Amino acid sequence: MKKPSLYLQNCLFFTANALARSITRMAEKAFRDTGLSPSHAFAIMLVNDQPGITIKELAERLHLAQSTLTRFTDKLVYQDLVERRQEGKLTRVYPTERAGEIQVEIEKAWSRLHEDYCAALGREAGDALARETFAAHQRLEDLT
Repeated sequence: MKKPSLYLQNCLFFTANALARSITRMAEKAFRDTGLSPSHAFAIMLVNDQPGITIKELAERLHLAQSTLTRFTDKLVYQDLVERRQEGKLTRVYPTERAGEIQVEIEKAWSRLHEDYCAALGREAGDALARETFAAHQRLEDLT
């Protein structure tokens, strides 16, 4: 019989959640200076990159529920980082001038996060882990 710790080490559910908690702590530290959570910052990057993106598209790209993105945009509207416009049944999100101004800080935070986990894992291993994790996510998502 396996020792309990071996069950945990060999369980994708446990190890993926432990990894998510670790990288979340690193991301929160890296993005602290932006005044945004990492998820809010990535939403801003997407809106800056694709002005007029729909809430549904944002939710899909960030792998979050539409209701979560609605709350995200509420907060970002309040912070004067995005504006929403109704176009029929679609809600489109546009960056404000302030969102463009904060983009540089967000990109610096993203680079800091990348450097931090590459320092811990090695650049090749860190980049490979990111690619492999995303590929695994896509394969598993197709099953659900």
